[in-house]
Amino acid sequence: MKLGLHIPDYTWPGGPASLGHDLARVGRAAEEAGFDRVSVMDHFFQIGHLGPPEHEMLEAYTTLGYLATHTSRVKLLTLVTGVVYRQPGLLAKIITTLDVLSGGRAMLGIGAAWNEEEARGLGLVFPPIAERFEHLEDALRICLQMWSEEDGPFTGTHARLERTLNSPQAITRPHPPILIGGSGERKTLRLVARYAQACNLFPGPDLDHKLDVLRQHCEAEGRDYDEIEKTVLFNFDVGERGEKVGEIVQQLRDLHRRGFEVAHGRVTDVWKITPLEIIGREVLPAIAEL
Repeated sequence: MKLGLHIPDYTWPGGPASLGHDLARVGRAAEEAGFDRVSVMDHFFQIGHLGPPEHEMLEAYTTLGYLATHTSRVKLLTLVTGVVYRQPGLLAKIITTLDVLSGGRAMLGIGAAWNEEEARGLGLVFPPIAERFEHLEDALRICLQMWSEEDGPFTGTHARLERTLNSPQAITRPHPPILIGGSGERKTLRLVARYAQACNLFPGPDLDHKLDVLRQHCEAEGRDYDEIEKTVLFNFDVGERGEKVGEIVQQLRDLHRRGFEVAHGRVTDVWKITPLEIIGREVLPAIAEL
C-alpha cells in the first residue's frame, strides 16, 4: 500500500519568512520517509475545518513547482483543483509544465469546486453546481486532447478552443494520471469511470458502497474497475512519540482489505519533521507487504 502526504495548512510557527525553507524540508523528509506522492490544496483562503480564512494559503501550482525542485521521486498533485479556477487549456499547460520540469512526476487532481466564499472573494467565476460539472467534463476532455497527437479545435458544452497545441508534450505517457476527487454517486464517480486513472474518496462508513457504485459505473462505461487506483483521505496522527502507530497500521490494513491502494492525507504537525520520520521508520515497513 502507498502513502501520500497532503499539505493543507501553511500557518507554521516560523511564519511566512521561513515558510519556503520549512516547506522544502517537509518535501524532502516525505520523500526520504518513503511517501509515494505529495499534494497541496487548490484553495486561496483557508477552509473552515482547518482554520479561519485569514490563515496562510499558498497558490497551488507555484507551490508544486517549488516542491519539484526540492524532491526527485514523489509524484506531485493538487487535492484537488477546482475546475472553474483556471481555463482548461491553461490548466493542461500548467500540468504539462510541471510534468516536464519534474521529470515526469505530475498528476492532475481535479474536481467540480465547492468554496464559493473564496471564489466570490477573488472575483472568480463560480456557476451553479450542475454547470460546474459540465465545466469539469469539458476540462477532462480538453486535457486528454492536449495530451494526444490531436491539436485541432475543441468544442464542448462551455469551452471553445481554436487550437489545442501543447508543446512540449508531457513526459508521462500516454499522459499524466488524472485523479478526480469526491464521492458523488451520480456525476463524480461516473466521470472517474469515464476519464480518470484514480479516484479520491472521503472516509466514512459508506466507503464500501462508494466503491460498489464506482464498479457499476465502470461496467456501464465498459471500463476495467481494477485499473482505477482507489485512494482515500486519511489522517496521519502518530502521536507525540509514535504511540498511535499501531492504530494507524491497523486502519491502513483495513483500508487495503477493502480495496484501497493509497491512503493520502494530512500529517499532524508535519513541520516538526519527526512525524514523517516515524511514519517512514514504523508505519511503512509494517504495510510494505500489502
